[in-house]
Amino acid sequence: MSLSEKDEIDKSSAPLIEHLIELRRRLIWSIGGFFVAFLVCFFFAKKLFNLLVVPFKWATQWAGLDPHKVELIYTAPQEFFFTQVKLAMFGGMVIAFPLIATQIYKFIAPGLYKNERAAFLPFLIASPILFLMGAALVYFFFTPMVMWFFLAMQQAGTDSEVQISLLPKVSEYLSLIMTLIFSFGLVFQLPVVTSLMTRVGMLSSQALVDKRRWAIVIAFVVAAVLTPPDPLSQIGLALPTIILYEVAIWTARMIEKSQQREKLAREKQEADDSTGEQSSESSADPAQQS
Repeated sequence: MSLSEKDEIDKSSAPLIEHLIELRRRLIWSIGGFFVAFLVCFFFAKKLFNLLVVPFKWATQWAGLDPHKVELIYTAPQEFFFTQVKLAMFGGMVIAFPLIATQIYKFIAPGLYKNERAAFLPFLIASPILFLMGAALVYFFFTPMVMWFFLAMQQAGTDSEVQISLLPKVSEYLSLIMTLIFSFGLVFQLPVVTSLMTRVGMLSSQALVDKRRWAIVIAFVVAAVLTPPDPLSQIGLALPTIILYEVAIWTARMIEKSQQREKLAREKQEADDSTGEQSSESSADPAQQS
């Protein structure tokens, strides 16, 4: 073990009570940040809910209906209140996630080597960005598509048929869009997870290539479990998952090439150092003999 590594270990070592105090401080910051974000989201809960209804309005336009006549209902007196609480909790977690992730990183960073901290930090930044990309895909495309699919099932009343109209409950609509956002946001973390596993040596690009067929099957199974029971949303989640799996393979190959270059550079540096030491020793021997 080199001297610098020993110094890093000495700096990271601390009594248990100091770790507990540090953990308490990080928890207070995380819970406080979530609570503040929750209060802000709850104050604007109705506006946020109206913002989430916009994809439903787009779907009504796709179905040839009047978007100004979009109507949602609630059948229990407390339903809309608890829907706002649920929305505020979800929004508070999304807003406070960067702070929570930062507190987690600051807690575990002293126990990591310098190169491990440098490798971990980019993934900490990429994770929320990828989650927001998945959420944006849900908001601008998949939610309108799913609602258009459900609106197409409506039935106009005639002499032989009864009128069947879609009147979604506020709680069920929120659960639908939250499920889609969570599912896509989770799937979009696939390159981050596989890249981290590749960096620590738990996974390789060749292993990902070998398991590609199983990954495609698992993608459709997971999509069937996480999304509503309609083919559009299931296929809509499975296809990005497969694309992200291919991105994960490409990322793993880039990481392996980078690690190989670093290994060669390190071996060359060690060889140069050993050559320099041998030359210095050989030059010192004649002086000692004289």
